[in-house]
Amino acid sequence: MKKLILLILLSSAPILTAQEAVKIEITCNDQMTYNTKAFEVKVGQKVTLNLKNVGKIPAKAMAHNLVILMPDTQIPMFASKCGEEKNGYLPGDAETKKLIFKHTKRLGGGESDTIHFIPKVPGKYPFICSTPGHFSVMQGVMTVTAG
Repeated sequence: MKKLILLILLSSAPILTAQEAVKIEITCNDQMTYNTKAFEVKVGQKVTLNLKNVGKIPAKAMAHNLVILMPDTQIPMFASKCGEEKNGYLPGDAETKKLIFKHTKRLGGGESDTIHFIPKVPGKYPFICSTPGHFSVMQGVMTVTAG
């Protein structure tokens, strides 16, 4: 009887169709580099991305973030709009803000930040550090596949 009840309960349980969550850890450092230039996720996949600054220099002198941009965003144009510290070196105008898919906080040595997201559109999403001058060496691509 217990087996029958268990079978009935299992057969009426919802079928999970969501893709498995993925955890991504990216590090940055005092030499202005990320440990990876590319990673891949799937449309509809839950993503937990942790950025850790493994450097020693405090945020006041050498802070980094990770800003994931929408596909086809022109990095130099976007970076040119990220010039004010009061905005966390993110753009202040609404038009350019729309180009941000997701971003972490700016981090000094030893600090980390975690962001969560679910990509809905396939494509190649560039990512950069928006601290002035850092994007030229601190960039990569998140590829979102159809699954």
